[in-house]
Amino acid sequence: MGRHFKPFRIYKFRSMTAGAPKAGPSVTAGGDARITKVGSFLRKTKIDELPQLINVLLGDMSLVGPRPEVRRYAELFREDYERILSVRPGITDYAAIEFRNEEEVLAGYSDLEEGYTKDVLPTKIKLYHRYLSDSGLLTDLKIIFLTLAKLFK
Repeated sequence: MGRHFKPFRIYKFRSMTAGAPKAGPSVTAGGDARITKVGSFLRKTKIDELPQLINVLLGDMSLVGPRPEVRRYAELFREDYERILSVRPGITDYAAIEFRNEEEVLAGYSDLEEGYTKDVLPTKIKLYHRYLSDSGLLTDLKIIFLTLAKLFK
């Protein structure tokens, strides 16, 4: 979902097998059989996110802002997402930095969707609200710097 709950096509390099959305949940954990070997590398290095620069150029996303979410999960927390989606979603933010290893975090849950909706997403939402409260040029520059530091660590 994009700004004001407007759906948009997000560009990413394919990292999963064809038909993956029909073969499992929207969230993935480390070791998910739907992720290809090349896809695993793309995800680990975050190279799969590079095509989202096209979304930035099209005006669907910004460099920094709350990450876009699939409708189903955004609807579960509709009240929060009314505020979160008042801005364009971004490629990186506090939650993207905090959950850089989200697939590893979710691997600890027997039910991925329950782990995501009960633990991971509520924490992300708090971080999205933090961004909205602190947003500005200096915050965006700080987040870009933190993201790059995390990538090249």
